[in-house]
Amino acid sequence: MKVRVARHAGVCYGVERALKLAEEAASASTEVHTLGPLIHNPQAVSELRDAGIVAAESLEEVGEGVLIIRSHGVDPAIIEAARSKGLIVIDATCPHVSKVHQAASVLRDEGYHVVIVGEADHPEVEGIMAHAGGEALVVQSEAELPSHIPAGKVGVVVQTTQSLKSLTAVVDALVPCSREIRVFNTICSATAKRQHSAEELAAGVDVVIVVGGYNSGNTARLTEVSKAVNPRTWQVETAEEVDESWFTGAMLVGVTAGASTPDKQMREVISAIEAIGTSM
Repeated sequence: MKVRVARHAGVCYGVERALKLAEEAASASTEVHTLGPLIHNPQAVSELRDAGIVAAESLEEVGEGVLIIRSHGVDPAIIEAARSKGLIVIDATCPHVSKVHQAASVLRDEGYHVVIVGEADHPEVEGIMAHAGGEALVVQSEAELPSHIPAGKVGVVVQTTQSLKSLTAVVDALVPCSREIRVFNTICSATAKRQHSAEELAAGVDVVIVVGGYNSGNTARLTEVSKAVNPRTWQVETAEEVDESWFTGAMLVGVTAGASTPDKQMREVISAIEAIGTSM
């Protein structure tokens, strides 16, 4: 049994940048917090905690020291509040997410009714909502659009980890209802590359293993994309979760990983698969 890795897989620039900023902060300060988990990868967050970087659920939990704004971004008011408390704020918001913030602000300022394509309860979308003025409509699919859409100017942005298919479906449904529609395709290029590579990989292997946190939106999307092509797709967070029964009759196994999955985790899963292949 052989293993093939997707052409584009694993940790992206935004995550690498956030992790580097956190490590630098920990080496220079004795008290470092992130506001929420820095990235959506429980194993990486656990390692950060071991290094002294603690994830706080709210600003009230942070008394002093350094506060790192996670890669998903936040409401600008939170950053202002943190600085007013005397905290040193390090903004690790992914640059691609910052572009969504800018687009949402432009649409708000130019009088568009903003539609965000994404997960309503996702921290990235919460930050985008704040930049859109707090009154945007959030939908993940065209089926979630309300029966009445404002007939005037509608502006669309999209969570960076959503699929182009979801964005296109929502825009197509909005076009007949709106006099004017402006769309910012803010899907991250790393996300798009990983999704395309996952489809390509799934079509040419017997089994696909997707590595990444169960709380990671971009990893969930990779699993969905792969499973649509190859039903024998499974997602795992760690090598210990790899199940030998998944590989019955398989000759070629494909492996991909979410943009918030460090290379170490993907290598450990590959080693586990290879060990199973040797024993079969």
